[in-house]
Amino acid sequence: MSRVDSWIDFARLLEAPLASWLQPGSAQAQQYSQAAAKARVTNDLNVLEQHLTMATFVVGDSMTIADSQLATTLAGPLMHLIGRKQQEQLPSVIRWFTTCTRHPALAPFVGGFTMCQDSIGWKAPVRSQHPSTPPKQQRPADLSMQQDQEMQAPHDDGDVDSPTASANGPAVQPVSAEKAKKGSKGEVKQAACASDGDQAGASGPEDPEKKAKKDAKAAEKAAKKAKAAAKEAERKAQKDAGPSEKKKKAKDEADAKKAKDAAEVKELIDRATSTPKGHKKDITSDMFKGYCPPAVEAAWYEWWEQSGFFKPELDSDKPPFVIVIPPPNVTGSLHLGHALTNSIQDTVVRWRRMSGYNVLWLPGTDHAGIATQTVVEKDLAKRKGLTRHDLGREAFLEQVFAWVKTYGGKIFGQMRRMGISVDWDRLAFTMDDNLVAAVQEAFVRLFQEGLIYRENRLVNWCCTLHTAVSDIEVDHLEVKGRTLVSVPGYSKQVEVGVLTSFAYPLEDGSGEIVVATTRPETMLGDTAVAVHPDDDRYKHLHGKFVVHPMDGRKVPIIPDAELVDMSFGTGAVKITPAHDPNDYATGKRHNLQCINILDDDGRMNANGGQFAGQPRFTVRKTVVEWLDSKGLLRGTQDNEMSVPFCSRSKDIIEPVLKPQWWVNCQGMAQDGIKAAQDGSLEIIPSDFEATWYRWLENIRDWCVSRQLWWGHRIPAYYISLEGEKAGAAGTQYEQMDRWVVAKEVEQAQAEAQKRFPGKNVTLSQDEDVLDTWFSSGLWPFSTMGWPNQTPELAQFYPGALLETGHDILFFWVARMVMMGIKLTGKVPFKQVYLHSMVRDAHGRKMSKSLGNVIDPLHVIEGISLEDLHDTLTTGNLSPAEVQKATAGQKEDFPDGIEECGTDALRFALVAYTSQGRDINLDIKRVVAYRHWCNKLWNAIKFAMINLGDDFVPVSDLHNSQQLPFGCQWILSRLTAAVDSTIKALHEYQFQSATQAVYSFWQYELCDVFIELIKPVMSSGDAATQQATRETLCTCLDVGLRLLHPFMPFVTEELWQRLPHPHSNANPSTTPPPLQQPTPSANGSQAGPSGNGGDPSQSSIMMQPYPEPQQAWHNPEAEEHMQLVDNAVRAVRKLRNDYGLQRQRPQLFIQCKDRARGEVLSKLAGEIGSLTSCAEVTVQQAGAAAPPGCAPAVIDDSTIVQLLLAGILDPQKEIDKLQKEKVKVEERWNALKKKMATAEYAGKTPAKIKDMDMENLGKAQKEQQSLEQQLHDMKQLLQ
Repeated sequence: MSRVDSWIDFARLLEAPLASWLQPGSAQAQQYSQAAAKARVTNDLNVLEQHLTMATFVVGDSMTIADSQLATTLAGPLMHLIGRKQQEQLPSVIRWFTTCTRHPALAPFVGGFTMCQDSIGWKAPVRSQHPSTPPKQQRPADLSMQQDQEMQAPHDDGDVDSPTASANGPAVQPVSAEKAKKGSKGEVKQAACASDGDQAGASGPEDPEKKAKKDAKAAEKAAKKAKAAAKEAERKAQKDAGPSEKKKKAKDEADAKKAKDAAEVKELIDRATSTPKGHKKDITSDMFKGYCPPAVEAAWYEWWEQSGFFKPELDSDKPPFVIVIPPPNVTGSLHLGHALTNSIQDTVVRWRRMSGYNVLWLPGTDHAGIATQTVVEKDLAKRKGLTRHDLGREAFLEQVFAWVKTYGGKIFGQMRRMGISVDWDRLAFTMDDNLVAAVQEAFVRLFQEGLIYRENRLVNWCCTLHTAVSDIEVDHLEVKGRTLVSVPGYSKQVEVGVLTSFAYPLEDGSGEIVVATTRPETMLGDTAVAVHPDDDRYKHLHGKFVVHPMDGRKVPIIPDAELVDMSFGTGAVKITPAHDPNDYATGKRHNLQCINILDDDGRMNANGGQFAGQPRFTVRKTVVEWLDSKGLLRGTQDNEMSVPFCSRSKDIIEPVLKPQWWVNCQGMAQDGIKAAQDGSLEIIPSDFEATWYRWLENIRDWCVSRQLWWGHRIPAYYISLEGEKAGAAGTQYEQMDRWVVAKEVEQAQAEAQKRFPGKNVTLSQDEDVLDTWFSSGLWPFSTMGWPNQTPELAQFYPGALLETGHDILFFWVARMVMMGIKLTGKVPFKQVYLHSMVRDAHGRKMSKSLGNVIDPLHVIEGISLEDLHDTLTTGNLSPAEVQKATAGQKEDFPDGIEECGTDALRFALVAYTSQGRDINLDIKRVVAYRHWCNKLWNAIKFAMINLGDDFVPVSDLHNSQQLPFGCQWILSRLTAAVDSTIKALHEYQFQSATQAVYSFWQYELCDVFIELIKPVMSSGDAATQQATRETLCTCLDVGLRLLHPFMPFVTEELWQRLPHPHSNANPSTTPPPLQQPTPSANGSQAGPSGNGGDPSQSSIMMQPYPEPQQAWHNPEAEEHMQLVDNAVRAVRKLRNDYGLQRQRPQLFIQCKDRARGEVLSKLAGEIGSLTSCAEVTVQQAGAAAPPGCAPAVIDDSTIVQLLLAGILDPQKEIDKLQKEKVKVEERWNALKKKMATAEYAGKTPAKIKDMDMENLGKAQKEQQSLEQQLHDMKQLLQ
């Protein structure tokens, strides 16, 4: 067979799987057949991609019939099935296909179409009258005959729409070769150009009127094309001529300015970062023209840490506030989940510290047994080609400790960048000596109390990692039916989601029982068949046996009402106690034999008989073939199921019977339930209380053994007696009573001798280590020195708060509570706050393979798209996953990520945090908060200009009633913001807290008050100016302290620049009432460096947190300002409607309500300042505004009239509005016409329809607005 013929066969073999996805075959196709077809097509496309990487055509250097055959076969799937993400993985195929479709022999068939625009693809189209690919007899003939058989493509002359792919079905309309042969080129061309049922030569001469209209339409389109061609020629000529001198000069000036700005920013950053480590930054220079995150954030953290501001006081009489950090993996790096945790915790910690509490926030890391060992093993294999077994345990552990020493500190640097105020001197690591001692003490105590025991039970076994894993490390893939999945160690994908039925022959030869399983390989370990005791079909078989076809052993038929649902399937269930949790429980009830058929690698052991040594998923196929050969196979069918995967290795988890150490959790779980019920433990949000109770009420014993080397080695020793052949530890033959538990080997030896007096005993320490969650469960008190009674344990345990993600409520939080109560007699913390999970802007879970995992430092510092792509190559992603992730990054961050700074990221994360389940983080929102920081910067710049160099604020501003109106109002709003923020923080309503702070700064201080006082500061009397300065400085000082826990860096930088009273008695210094216990001292405490007395040397973080000031509360001022705001909003809308920018028109306010009119008249100056009006006149009831005013109704008693006469030329405005109205009407009509077609209704995706409806509504509103503006302008001409 020639190479051409081979590729033609390759194309023909693709037709069958494609038939189940393309019409008309997809309508009848089953889901499982589509899944298999998709896998087949994807695989073949990958083969083709690999072949075309180094070739232009499939055979030779020119196009052959093989290319045409293959291209026409792939036309349908590329238009309707192969989504954009898969297209990006097939660049060579797409390039080849595009080349083919432009060839004269194929252009009439598949040219001019659009690739599938769906992101994922593989959605079967609805039934269509057009075939997706030409029938076999319509495919182009051999290229040697193409001159005789060449066909014309439809003209792109506007008579018919160019064929495009729709989301619902094919749109190509191929012309058959037979038809081309029958008619001339002109006839084919005429047929292709016919539209709306006008077939050429269909029924006599064409109607003259229709022909005239058609000719006119063609002429109009030809004119448009000529005009477009002329414009394009002009554009090209301008391009060839180069930019004009004026444009070139403008570009050069812009580039020069950009370079100058960059140099200024670099100089600013260099100056800030040159601050000696631990020294206070010099901020005596003038403020830079804009907010620059790297310069602002430089040096402050090192100064805070060096000054000891993060440390608690051991002998303080302040009430303690203690929180321990959820320890991240020691070799990990910061991700957005950590960033959220750190941002929330630091917000709470800084607030509590400023509120007068003696705060301890304790940092640390977890040794992360499986994760760390895995990464070190991979590194060993990559660098030296060695396994841990090649090195031996001690040498391998030395490698791990070296790895931790080298890479373990990375996350600490990232935490410092986030600004977290932890006491670094108390940094803990779960493998520190004191924590190792605490783990051993806990294990021994629990063992001595009978709560830890040894037993042979089912565990989640990972055949790749060779260890049991906890439930939290198991992911579940839900499948609807037959599905191919990738499994480590297998070159081909493994099929799951299939229910296999087979028969067990009855022992007496009288018949058979049919059972079904999704894991047919486990039948090798079956030890019973269960039926329901009430099932009449099987009552006569109770107590009888079937014969196992592999080895002829008898398998009992047992009645079991708890396991069997007699309405499901055949009503008979195979029982494999050693490899299924439900079967294991059944086996315990009926005392069944447990036959383990797997070794640690996932291969069949000796119990697998003839299948011994084969990998489990190979046996899944071969055992079915073997059953079929025995005549026992009864069929297969799709089965919806959940497949468990190891979250770390991606291997399918196997339930395996292993002797392990277990913790009896029943009693401790009851303690945890009681703690939540009696209020000694508060779970926030309270919605999770039901989850807490459900988990603890249904708790199972906890397997704490892990078959690893890195971690806390279990302090248990196996006794062997001299001259005795005892079962080996860790096997099914081990003797459970041969274990002794002790903290030291000498203690274990003494206990062994006591148990076996006079005998020579040998001890072997258990090779396994403890589950990482065991040591993490001791974290709140082991870090305080337990089991020793240390001063820290007495003063700082139990803690006040635990803040973490809701996903580990059971796996970590519950275990800390259970073990804390059991080992210390106290609940380890009073409150648990469970934050939401961070997802991307589309609501997807963060995943490296999707490319949406974001390093917080990339948001803080910014990163280009190219550098983002580079981060994917440093991990463990496969080439296919890298390609997928690269496409995801390109879609989500086409321009990279803009530099946002730490404060903006922190504020965004906290602002997103409502007491719900998920956070869909959009980086654009972080960018918006970075711009908001610039608003704060400019507010302080304005203040520094207007306060003056010699201004010293008063220490007391309580007599606010004597201040100007604007000052009274802003102080009232300030105390309201303080009150709202504190209440929200007490309730952990972080979204409300950030909203209160943001609203005050943005909408009240910057948008209103600063605008109000600009005229005062330029032309007011001295007394009013001084009162305004005092108020402005107070608002900025209190506002920055209010904002500091959320945005520590920018608030420190700005607060340091503010003038402060000579005394340290700042406004709002008295600490607010706090949740019990109430602090006994106010929050204005000195740090260990003695910086509390002199405000110029102190930090904002050591200042008191603001409290509400009743003296500032002024409901009347707020009510009056609301009247002003209503008028301002109405006037601003008028200004926007009429395009007024710098013009300062007159404003007339007509008010029927006398009292309201007096208020507005009194505040006319404020209204004028906020609306940029030259003069504001409040008219008496019944008075008329002068001619030429544009009105706006505020309410039933108030109207504003903006005088436009003399400001605008009405006729020019009318002409402009008329042109705009015509454009909007054309857009509206075109959209209506498009939506009225039958093709639109049948083929347009719902998403596009929704967008079109929205645009239609917008156009309609624009029309109405323009009509009103035209009416108003015409009134001005009267």
